[in-house]
Amino acid sequence: MADRAATVGFLYPGHSAEDDYPLLQDRAGGAVRLPLVHTDMGEDAHRVDALLEMGSIGRLTEGLVELKRQAVDAVVWACTSASFIYGRRGASQQVEELAQAAGVPASSTSFAFVHAIRALGVRRVAIGATYPDDVAEYFVRFLADSGTEVVRVSGRGIITAAEVGTLGRDQVLQLARGNDHPEAEAVLLPDTALHTAAWLDELDAAVAKPVLTANQVTVWEGLRLVGDTTPREGLGRLFRRAPVTAAE
Repeated sequence: MADRAATVGFLYPGHSAEDDYPLLQDRAGGAVRLPLVHTDMGEDAHRVDALLEMGSIGRLTEGLVELKRQAVDAVVWACTSASFIYGRRGASQQVEELAQAAGVPASSTSFAFVHAIRALGVRRVAIGATYPDDVAEYFVRFLADSGTEVVRVSGRGIITAAEVGTLGRDQVLQLARGNDHPEAEAVLLPDTALHTAAWLDELDAAVAKPVLTANQVTVWEGLRLVGDTTPREGLGRLFRRAPVTAAE
C-alpha cells in the first residue's frame, strides 16, 4: 500500500445517493481511492423484513466479486438501516463475515456512527431519521447498546431509498435543524440514501454542533480502517479531527 493510494471499497445498496462518494473522494484529496459497487437490495423498503434480506451476507458477498478486482484495503457496507436492523450482536456478525469473505478489514455505516461519536467525545445525540418510526427505534437501541444516549428521535416515514435520494439541500438542512435538541451534542442523519456530502460544513453551521451524516461517516470509517489519519477541510467537523485507528 506504500507505493499506491489506499483503496477503500464500498458496498452500496441500489441507487439513490451514491454520487456522494466521488464527491467525497474529490474532497478527500488524491491520497485515497473510494470505489463503489452496487448490491442487489431486493425490495426497496424501509421495512424490517426487507432490510434483513437487504443486509444478508449472500447479497453482500455477491458485490465483493467486483470490489476484489479493485484490490481494496478495506470494505465498508454503506448502509445504516440494513446493519443496525440486526441489533448490535447481529451487526457485528455481519461485519465479521464480510471481513472474512473480503480478506480485508470491514465495517458498516452503523459502526461508523458509533466510532465517529466516540472520536468526537459525544455522549448524547439527536436523530433526524428519514425512516418510519419503528425502523428508527432499531437505531436508537443500537446506539444505546453502544453507549450513546438518544435525547430526540424523529422519523419522516419515507419508505423507499429512491424517495430519500430526491431530497435536496433545503430539506436536508431542515432535517438537521428540525431534529436538534438542546441536550444533544451532535445531530445524526443516518440514511446513506440521503445526499449530504455537498453540505457538510453548512449542516454543522446550521445547528452549531457536529452533524454526522451516513455517507460522511461511512467514508471516515473506511479511512480509519486503512490508517489514514489526515485531517481534512470541507467535510464537516468530524474530518477536522484525526480518525481513531485503534480497533474497537
